[in-house]
This record gives sequence, C-alpha cells and structure tokens, in this order.
Amino acid sequence: MSSHNAASAAQATATPVRLLLVDDEPTLREPLAEYLTRQGFVVSQAEDAARARSALLSDTPDLVLLDIMMPGEDGLSLCRHLTETKNLPVIMLTARSEATDRIVGLEIGADDYVVKPFEPRELVARIRSVLRRATRPALTPEEDAPYEFENWKLDPLKRRLTDPQGIVVPLSSAEFRLLVAFLNHPRQVLDRDRLLDMVQGREAHLFDRAVDNQVSRLRRKIEEDSRDPKLIQTVWGGGYRLAADVRRLAPERD
Repeated sequence: MSSHNAASAAQATATPVRLLLVDDEPTLREPLAEYLTRQGFVVSQAEDAARARSALLSDTPDLVLLDIMMPGEDGLSLCRHLTETKNLPVIMLTARSEATDRIVGLEIGADDYVVKPFEPRELVARIRSVLRRATRPALTPEEDAPYEFENWKLDPLKRRLTDPQGIVVPLSSAEFRLLVAFLNHPRQVLDRDRLLDMVQGREAHLFDRAVDNQVSRLRRKIEEDSRDPKLIQTVWGGGYRLAADVRRLAPERD
C-alpha cells in the first residue's frame, strides 16, 4: 500500500472527535454545528444546561463548547459541574463584555475561551489545541508511579487524590494539573508565568489572579487551614512553593 493510501486508510478508521455544543441561540448553534461537522467532528447540540446534563447521562463527548449566558442555569454553573465531576475539557463561548465571567470560568477549570463573534477556523484551532493538551501520552512505569507527600497520595494514572486517612478528595482537571506541577518541582519557587505554562498553556491567556484563585482552591482541598497554608506557601514577589518532600511509590496494579 502506498504511503498516501495508508494515510487515507488511517484517517478513515480514526475515531472522530465528539463535541457537545451548548448554546441557546439557534442562529449561532446550528450553523456552527454544521461547520464543525464538515471539519470532521461529530457534534451534538443542546440549547440549555438542562438538556446538556441530560445528554451527558447517555454519552460522554471529548470536549464541550459552552456558552456562558443562557436562560436557566448559566454556563459557569454547568462548567463547574463538568470540570469537577466529568473531567471534560471545556471551551467557553463568551461575549466581549464578559471579561469577569471569562476569568471566573478559567478559574473553575475551563480550558480556554473564544470571544463572540469569532471565526469558526479560530474555534477549530482552539479545539485541537485543547485536545492536544488533554490527550495524555502513554505513561512510562516511572510516570505511572503515585506521588506521596506529607501522607497524602496522588495517583496520576487514575487522577485520584487521597488524604492521610485514605479518603478520596475530588479534584477538578485544573486542580489536578496544578498539583502535579507542584509535585514535580517540590521546594522550588514557581512563578505565575511558569505555572501558566505548565498548567494551562499560554493559549489560554490566563491572568495572574486566575493562578492565585486556583492555588486558593487547591489549598482548600489539602491544607488543614487554608488561611495559614503550610504545604503550598506564598513566596512574596516570587510565586508559590510546595514545602514538602515528595517521593514516588510503586505503581498500583488493579
């Protein structure tokens, strides 16, 4: 088989990316769904958060495109649900006047945002960029190994955090990535720009305050007193530091 035919066969058998598009404006939602379908995506549509939640009970997409301003439950509330319980990548579709909402959405775990009106080609580029970050390559046995710090354990393969009493502590996708960044660099000062690169990628255009809020959310999960943090310390003028020794354990096998 020629290389061209082999590539065509591989493309034909590749599993298409499934998207859930949640937007209450049919004049935007339906043409956008048609465009994304022509780009090779499989697109499901929901006109509000309630229908999106119903759709998610029967099918799990690879990524959610989510409008912020919707009647009933708004996009921020649904975004929080998706990032904390589904671990799904989310791209927010926002109006130009919603800068504060964009920041809040990124703080609660959204992966990126696109400002309306936008070029559909830009959205496709953002989708592919987010999916590249979300698609984790196969881990080596060393990378599979759970982290242990101050009697806490994080299993990177299962993305499961357990406290010193063995109780599982839920983490959003953003909190997981932030914690891994600290665990891979214990006792090192990580400034905000470096954390942005490691946790979100520069494509997300996050602001410093978004990093601070994500750190605050993680502290509420792992600190005895988040107002007096002992594990994730603030280094004034520098950033943050994980003040704990970290070791890797033997990978757990089911």
